[in-house]
Amino acid sequence: MNAITIKNLNKSFVNGRETAHVLKDINLTVEDGEFVSIMGPSGCGKSTLLYLLGGLDTPTSGSVSLNGVDLSTLKEKELCDMRSDKIGFVFQFYNLVPNLNVEDNIALPLMIAGKKRSSYKKRIDEVLELIEMTDKRKLTPRELSGGQQQRVAIARALVFDPEIIFLDEPIGNLDSKTGMKIMDLFRQINRKYHKTIVQVTHSEEAALYGTKLVRVRDGSIESVEELDGKGNPVPSHKAENRKVS
Repeated sequence: MNAITIKNLNKSFVNGRETAHVLKDINLTVEDGEFVSIMGPSGCGKSTLLYLLGGLDTPTSGSVSLNGVDLSTLKEKELCDMRSDKIGFVFQFYNLVPNLNVEDNIALPLMIAGKKRSSYKKRIDEVLELIEMTDKRKLTPRELSGGQQQRVAIARALVFDPEIIFLDEPIGNLDSKTGMKIMDLFRQINRKYHKTIVQVTHSEEAALYGTKLVRVRDGSIESVEELDGKGNPVPSHKAENRKVS
């Protein structure tokens, strides 16, 4: 099953008399459980593409479907519900609330949704264990390193147990060593919990953690390459067999 289907997607912005065509006739499918890396230079449209996939923006033309549901057919409340229940977002900037501790930052989406603490305590424990920060649950963001703060942001994105996780330059603010540890965590989430992940990144090293590498240039898809999850290209016949199986 395709987790994401993109058909003839275009996005333009009008500035006075000028029109900037940011995305041009994008067609792409992301299968359930894939880890897709979208790479390209600054200004190529990759972040705009990610926001369209997550329902944070609307296309000029074309369609985006998540698990068979065309986002353009959803009313605003239905779209908000889908973003809350089915989608997780991790951004370059952690966006943690400074005066809330780790536990409450993770639980924030649940609090906003009006959930009772007793109903999500177990889930908070689970994601804290996943990010290996159970012993830091009462610390505030200012007491954490950058890598630890990003782990909290990841846990917050996972707290609703989403089917699809979107990553926007998730290690852009981290040093190389810490960034690769975060990428190891994403790989674990993808493999162990079968989560579909789509990331946009400048980092070739981070991109090679995926199972599919999409290169974007000047608003168009330049190439799509299957990877083995270890950074190695998959020969075309093996890639086709993997799609069939």
